[in-house]
Amino acid sequence: MISTHMIKKIRQIEIRTRHLVTDSFAGEYHSVFKGHGIEFDEVRPYQPGDEIRMIDWNVTARTGVPYVKRYIEERELSIFFVVDASGSQDFGSVQHLKRELTAEVAAVLAFAATNNHDKAGLLIFTDQVELFIPPRKGRKHVLRIVRELLAFTPTHRGTNLKLALDTINHLLKRRSVIFLVSDFIADTAQYQRALSITNQRHDLIAVELHDPLETTIANVGLLALEDAESGIVTWVDTGNAVWRREFQQKIIQLNQNRQRAFTQANVDRIRLSTGEDYVAPLLGFFEKRSSRTAR
Repeated sequence: MISTHMIKKIRQIEIRTRHLVTDSFAGEYHSVFKGHGIEFDEVRPYQPGDEIRMIDWNVTARTGVPYVKRYIEERELSIFFVVDASGSQDFGSVQHLKRELTAEVAAVLAFAATNNHDKAGLLIFTDQVELFIPPRKGRKHVLRIVRELLAFTPTHRGTNLKLALDTINHLLKRRSVIFLVSDFIADTAQYQRALSITNQRHDLIAVELHDPLETTIANVGLLALEDAESGIVTWVDTGNAVWRREFQQKIIQLNQNRQRAFTQANVDRIRLSTGEDYVAPLLGFFEKRSSRTAR
């Protein structure tokens, strides 16, 4: 059972995101995410200009008239959301919690998928695999994914990106589009190899969430900072110039390490902020993919 408030929230997300899909994302999705290749459709009589290698010699020999094989794109594919539900996902200082931002972005992509007759699935993880929903089609299935992203309560609060990727590689036998959604606040050495392995088997896209307060802390004097995953509270003096400089250096280093890990694994990266509209970064990703495919 879910509350009336949650039902209303899910409905609002559906209305908003389906509108975005219709206006902005449907064509972009179809052009960027192709099927797995081509599949046989039928044979038809040979026409001038057809390639000789496409002739079906068995049918031609039987009928005495040249026939060629016709193929169509194997359109159907699966997109899969691998979502970090650790303690830091319940943080947001501006418009959304990270969890809410994840639900909206997943709704946009999942509705775009279902409009193209593709399947969508979900894996929620912390330092354990918390929930697995196999890929399926349809509006009701998309709404279930959105509901779980908003309302699911994990039993753990840590993060294990490698475990999540290893699990996906074990469970999904067919090549899929994987959206790995996290704030990636972890040592890249723990998951970089898993990124490369997963991207070789699937089309892996990193969706990186961040909040303005995670990169910039104002000078407010003494401040208690609580680690969202461990619960450990640390007091810092935000007015201390040395602490502020070291904090900024750590943020810069962490971001550089993440970018290096994604680049080396050849993984595309979408950066989304809880304080900004997500439409522009998503469209930017599709435009970048589309132009790269065109070349």
